[in-house]
Amino acid sequence: MTTPPFDPPSAEDIATVSAQLGRPARGVLGVSARCVCGAPTVVATAPRLAHGEPFPTLYYLTHPAATAAISHLEAEHVMADLQQSLADDPDLAERYAAAHRAYLADRESIAVVPEIAGISAGGMPTRVKCLHALAAHALSAGPGVNPIGDLALERADWSPLVCECRDYTATE
Repeated sequence: MTTPPFDPPSAEDIATVSAQLGRPARGVLGVSARCVCGAPTVVATAPRLAHGEPFPTLYYLTHPAATAAISHLEAEHVMADLQQSLADDPDLAERYAAAHRAYLADRESIAVVPEIAGISAGGMPTRVKCLHALAAHALSAGPGVNPIGDLALERADWSPLVCECRDYTATE
């Protein structure tokens, strides 16, 4: 079994993620998606944190502009629309279930944590619960892997191709 691709975090990455979050970063194994400027956008987080607690969210969205844009979608009840799309489109539902399986395989390639076995993130495989987690998965895995994450990113007023890091770097 191989681990999902991500860059090992540098000290600067950890400092930037901590600045982005407004708290110390926890359990960061690597950076799985970056802004065009190179700053972290998504981190890969350990399935079990340092103090032993299970952490099912492998892909964690840290970029404040991305997080704000996805929060805006959630406030606009986009999750309900996407949930209805899952009910109406069997192909979309199957691709979403495949995203769930891919997410679990990625996490389990790092560590198997019995307490979170079968639990991915964002409501997968049948619900749309957290667009932040789904967008983070889509950004990390690339287009076509998580269709709901892809749709959220398409609707968001944010692009991974445009840097908005000026206020969220460790050096400023």
